[in-house]
Amino acid sequence: MSNPEIIDKKPLGLAEVKSTLKKIHKRDEELTFRGGKTEDYINEVTSTTDKQAKDALKKLEGLEIGRMKTEHWIKIVDIMPESAEHLKVIMSGFNVTLKKEDLTKIVDALDEFRSVKK
Repeated sequence: MSNPEIIDKKPLGLAEVKSTLKKIHKRDEELTFRGGKTEDYINEVTSTTDKQAKDALKKLEGLEIGRMKTEHWIKIVDIMPESAEHLKVIMSGFNVTLKKEDLTKIVDALDEFRSVKK
C-alpha cells in the first residue's frame, strides 16, 4: 500500500471538489469507487460552478465580518442559505454567533449567486 504525503491542508467547497473530480476523471478515464460515489453526491447537491463559488466566496470575504474564517465562508457558499434564520442555524454548527445585521448582510450578498444556483 502506498504512503500518500499530505502537501497542503485547506478547506474545499463542493464546487471545487466537483471540478477537481472532473479533472481526475478526465486524466484517469475512470474514478475509483469512492470517487464515483462522491461525484454522484456532488452532482445531486450542487449546481454552482467553481467560478461562481469563487466569486461568491470573494464577495463574502469582502464583507469583512469579524470572527469569520475561510471554512465558514465556504460552508455558507455550499449551502446558499435563503434567510437570516437559516444562516443562523448553519453558523450554530461552528459555535459562531453573528449580529442580526451581519446575518442579513451575508444573505443579501448571496442573492445574486443564489438565482444562478436554481
